[in-house]
Amino acid sequence: MAGHSHWAGIKHKKGKADKQRSKIFSKLSKEITVAAKLGDKDPTMNPRLRSAIQAARTANMPKDNIERAIDKSSVNTELSFENLRYEGFGPDKVAVIVETLTENRNRTASNIRTIFQKAGGSLGTQGSASHNFNQLGIIKIDKNEISDERIFELAIEAGADECKTNDDFHEIQCSVNEIYNVKKELEKEITNFISTEIEWVPLNGVEISKEKKESLINFFNSLEDDDDVQNFYSNAKFV
Repeated sequence: MAGHSHWAGIKHKKGKADKQRSKIFSKLSKEITVAAKLGDKDPTMNPRLRSAIQAARTANMPKDNIERAIDKSSVNTELSFENLRYEGFGPDKVAVIVETLTENRNRTASNIRTIFQKAGGSLGTQGSASHNFNQLGIIKIDKNEISDERIFELAIEAGADECKTNDDFHEIQCSVNEIYNVKKELEKEITNFISTEIEWVPLNGVEISKEKKESLINFFNSLEDDDDVQNFYSNAKFV
């Protein structure tokens, strides 16, 4: 999921691959179901659903799973999911934002609070951690899709605020309200996207020493393992 890119380079232990794959598919399926329920079931008419399906394809989710998740939105008409955000501080006062998608807010709040407390951190009120971040629309495209020069031109034409090129992908940043308008312009020339997300980008990173890295990784793993957590973001910077 999107937030995990903020601790990229930290590898999972062997044996977790299948479990992680199942977890990722489960979270992607939930997002597809909710997007289909809240809007049109035709992805061409529903930007959120289109982005969710693209993310699922990037994660190599089978087509049957994607179609099943869309169909589920019609079957479970009484099931109501909520997007809830939690803010707090993990080990070493690292600022953390956790985004959840849940049908049981009491269970989710209890689980998230427990994860923070076990790690020696604490949950805060809305705004306690988010002032350390900018919320931006982030669109990622594989470098093989388009040249550095052309994506920069396209990003400007589409009304994006910034275009960065990393080792493996281009990253286009724009305001949250403009993300789907920018994406629509890019789709005129680009077919495959890695992801289209609204992310919390840290203003300044907090450097984490090698000695303290393990406790933070364990904390992140606990968040990732929770079924209700869709994304999380931190200002941790591993040195």
